[in-house]
Order: sequence, then structure tokens, then C-alpha cells
Amino acid sequence: MMYRVLPLLALLFATSAQAGLFSDDDARKQIQQLEERVLKLEDASKQQTKSMLDLQGQIEALNTEIRRLRGQNEELAHGLLNAEKREKDFYIDLDTRLRRFESVDEAAANNASSAAPVVPADPNDVTAENRAYEAAYGLYKGASYANAAKGFGGFIQNYPQSVHVPAAKFWLAQALYSIRDYEGALAAYRVLYKEHPDSAKVPDALLGIASCQTELKQVPTAQKTLKLLISKYPQSEAAAKAKKLLPAAK
Repeated sequence: MMYRVLPLLALLFATSAQAGLFSDDDARKQIQQLEERVLKLEDASKQQTKSMLDLQGQIEALNTEIRRLRGQNEELAHGLLNAEKREKDFYIDLDTRLRRFESVDEAAANNASSAAPVVPADPNDVTAENRAYEAAYGLYKGASYANAAKGFGGFIQNYPQSVHVPAAKFWLAQALYSIRDYEGALAAYRVLYKEHPDSAKVPDALLGIASCQTELKQVPTAQKTLKLLISKYPQSEAAAKAKKLLPAAK
């Protein structure tokens, strides 16, 4: 009887030990799984932190760019105000010059002996030269053509050696044409064409001559001028316009 019990007890102890071994393995697996989950959570947390830092960096960069653009906008606004002020100063300066010339002319007409002499502008004063030209051009762009014609005429008289003279003569002609002084405009265009043959404005001057001749009913002469323009300056924009006008001038 005793011999039968001992094997049973041994088997029972072996079974219990094996069961304990399986329990330890399961526990290890669970612990390992928990550790893996913890590592994954830590990685996810690190990635989220990195993403938040990247986003914060992008937001800061955008804020910096916004501040930079605001600064540029303020500078542009300030520059625009200064440009408007300079343009206003040009108009005032030109208006003052014109009034002075008109006063002198009026005084000369009333009493030639007591007329005050016109003080010529300093031809070496480049700043005054540029301001006078820009003021006259500003009047032209503002559609004040009669005053622009006076301004350009005064500029040519005061600064005959200026590099702006060819352009001033062209815009003088344009201003006269705009107030329908076709004979005066025709003469001004011809002066530019003859005295400044190398000027870039010559093709446009020839087109202006043809336009004046057409307005003055000199149609055959206008046709010749248009043909001359096309033959001498075939690649110019003025020549392209002349080709369109030539059939109408026939």
C-alpha cells in the first residue's frame, strides 16, 4: 500500500511544479508585453513632443515673417507718403516758377522799361534740373497739358544742355497736340526730329508729325511721313502703329 502512495505523491509534486513553471512563463510574457507597451507609449510621447516642438517652431517662424512683412509694409507706406510729398513739392515749385514768369511777362507788357529781368536757372544745378523736368512731366501725367507745355518750354530754355532735353521736346509736342495746337505740336516734333536724330523718341516724333499733318488736312504729306517712319525704323512700335494708320491716311 505504501509503495503505491509514493509514486502518486511524486506525480502530484511534478504536476504542481510544472504548473508553477507555466505560471512563471505566463507572468514573464505579460511583463514583457507590458514593457513593450510602455516603450511604445514612450516612443509615441516622444514623437508627439517632437511634433509639438516642430509646430511651435513653425508658428514662431510665421510670426517672425509676419513681423517682417509688417515692417516692409510700414516702410512702403512711408516711402509712398514721401513720394507723394515730393510730387506735391514739384507741382508747387513749377507753379511758383510759372507764376513768376507770367508776372514778369505781364510787367514787361505794361512797362518794358521797368520790367524785372528773368533770372536764368543754374545749368549746373542737377537737382533743380531734375525737379523741373519731373514737375513738368507730372503736370503732363495729370492731364494739365497747357501747364505741362509751359513747364517743358521753360525747362528747355533754362537747361539747354540737359540730357532730358530730347525727351522734354517730345513731351512738349505731345502736350501741344493734346490741347489741339497742331501747328505748334508739328513744329515741336520737327525740332526733335532734326536736332536729335539719335534720340529714342524720333520714331514717335515722326508718328506725331504724321498725326498733326492729318489733323491739318495734309493727308498726302502724312502718308509720306508714315512711309518714312516705316522704312527708317521698321522694328519700332511707332512703325507698327504707322502700318495700321497708313490705309486710313490714303
